[in-house]
Amino acid sequence: MIKPTDIHYPGPYMSPLLLLGVTAAFLTMFGFVPQVIKMYRTRSVSDVSQMTLFQFTAGVSLWAVYGYGIHDPIVLGANLVSFATLLAALALYYHYRTSDEGCQP
Repeated sequence: MIKPTDIHYPGPYMSPLLLLGVTAAFLTMFGFVPQVIKMYRTRSVSDVSQMTLFQFTAGVSLWAVYGYGIHDPIVLGANLVSFATLLAALALYYHYRTSDEGCQP
């Protein structure tokens, strides 16, 4: 069984498995950026689920702790960036939530 610590650069090239992990990390890190941009531009969070934001924030927090525990910089780094993005999303959610509540019928 391959452990995360067994994945390394075999010479000057990245292994396909490591490339897969880095690609997944990159996509995950910036997965909420479009939502954050939309919330900022529209100044509305009426279509954003508070529970989803909390769930993903908790999930990436646990993944970051796991990445730290297994000494995997890709898992740790990707989830710390995701955590920061989600904190921005939560801040915008609470900032704009009150203005959206006044617009409800």
